[in-house]
Amino acid sequence: KAYPEAKVFASHLPEITIAQKNPDTVTEANDLNGTDVGIVRGEVGVAENGCVWIPQTMKEKAVLFISEYLVIFLEKEKIVNNMHEAYARIEMDPKYNFGTFISGPSKTADIEQALVMGAQAARGVTVILL
Repeated sequence: KAYPEAKVFASHLPEITIAQKNPDTVTEANDLNGTDVGIVRGEVGVAENGCVWIPQTMKEKAVLFISEYLVIFLEKEKIVNNMHEAYARIEMDPKYNFGTFISGPSKTADIEQALVMGAQAARGVTVILL
């Protein structure tokens, strides 16, 4: 198990059968609070900086930011060389019209110059290539 301490998983992907929470069926974003691992699908991976484009294909995008850890499924064929190529491939879903590049664990040292992990988003990000 990659996340042995995890108890609450969230995903809207039909192949993920361990998820207790679904971003498509929650009443509000706050219902995703307490998610240990969010599992989503990436659309474009960028080799030059390691980021992955995640389009909003679910009702509540908060799963991308509120999860302690984020697991991203990405097809190998969807990795491009640089950001220019990535932007050329991005298509917005007119239903939600939102997406974001995720590039790793959230870190900040804004508060008393002390490094804090996971302050604005996931403490850790794992990309699984398919």
